[in-house]
Amino acid sequence: MKNILIVLVLVVGYAMPFQAQQTVHNIAKLDLGKIEPYWIEVTYSKTSHLIFPAAIRYVDLGSDYLVAAKAEDAENVLRVKAAVRDFDEETNFSVITEDGRFYNFNVLFNSFPVTLNYNLLEMQKGISRENGNDVLFEELGKNAPSLVGELMETIYKTDKQLIKNIETKSFGIQFLLKGIYIHNNKFYFHTEVRNLTNVPFRIDFIDFKVVDKKLAKRTVIQERTITPLRIYKQLDEISGNTVERNVFLLDLFTIANDKVLLIEIFEKNGGRHQQLEIENSDLVKAKLIKDMKLKIN
Repeated sequence: MKNILIVLVLVVGYAMPFQAQQTVHNIAKLDLGKIEPYWIEVTYSKTSHLIFPAAIRYVDLGSDYLVAAKAEDAENVLRVKAAVRDFDEETNFSVITEDGRFYNFNVLFNSFPVTLNYNLLEMQKGISRENGNDVLFEELGKNAPSLVGELMETIYKTDKQLIKNIETKSFGIQFLLKGIYIHNNKFYFHTEVRNLTNVPFRIDFIDFKVVDKKLAKRTVIQERTITPLRIYKQLDEISGNTVERNVFLLDLFTIANDKVLLIEIFEKNGGRHQQLEIENSDLVKAKLIKDMKLKIN
């Protein structure tokens, strides 16, 4: 029995340094990809607000010490406060935004916090996309949300008129398709609306749907709705005598020759609806955006 005990002790004695080395090595590897947290203080009687560069998609609270919710009618503003008075333990919460950014916050209680409002927009200005931590969303496939946003912004700011024959004009409203682009199995539709009247054009909703060509100008019986994956800017109203543009991200698709894609804008509490018709021949002529270079062929 003594011999057995001695052997066991020797084995354990030699194994422990090796396991410790492995643990230290693994921690070192993890540290290379560590996301540094931001520190904030919360209190019970006041609410803290965090303004993010994009709409909030996910929030996870580290404990019941905190309560949080998106601000009403503001998709990129998070309200946070203490649910318990004078908690001593450090806690945390995490946020993922629509542009694929992941944020981690360590939280302490302070009855009189120095700062109650945090502007993540300013923080983000100093961080390049290459150094950011992108979260991939299922609907975007292999496309990083930050790159998608950059491509949409480039199309919007470049403002090229690639298509000159797809437009409609009625009731003093002109609606036109300026370009269709393709990048990494996604379509980017660039549109423009001109309000040539003094009456504001209030937008109720915008529809993308595939219908039979012969039914496009009548009551639609069979249709397939296509939901945009991303919209560059939310437009609720186009003021009198102004022009507004937008970019829509859609999954790659084609349509049969006897069908058309309709892009419809419906006026809220009005009848100045606008409708564009796009054929398959227009889709297959989409301009290629060079990979990662943000340049259009």
